[in-house]
Amino acid sequence: MSGELSFFELGVGDAAKGQAFYGSLFGWELVPNEGGEGLLVRTRTVPGGMHGGDPGASPYVFFRVDDIEVAKARVVELGGSIDETDLDGDEGQVARFGRFVLCVDDQGSPFGLHQPEAGAE
Repeated sequence: MSGELSFFELGVGDAAKGQAFYGSLFGWELVPNEGGEGLLVRTRTVPGGMHGGDPGASPYVFFRVDDIEVAKARVVELGGSIDETDLDGDEGQVARFGRFVLCVDDQGSPFGLHQPEAGAE
């Protein structure tokens, strides 16, 4: 189903400090990402990620879509824009997590699209 919250990403200055803060605040389990960068955030509901080197960043929310290419075209059609930064990393990351893209709506607010890997429900 499209449009439901699918993933969140927190940017922090120091990932270890972020791990201690959010882990203590919410009881989250934060584990190293298998790709070697950042942390995976395991919650009871929506999965997330955390990366360092991004002090003062606002959280990103990613909304699930069935077809990311169709959704990207629709964002542009509605007056938004697409950030073509490669969030997928190496092919192993894509296979595990699916595809991600950063967008900006028609009023300048950032959000993301996420097409989970095939078969992930």
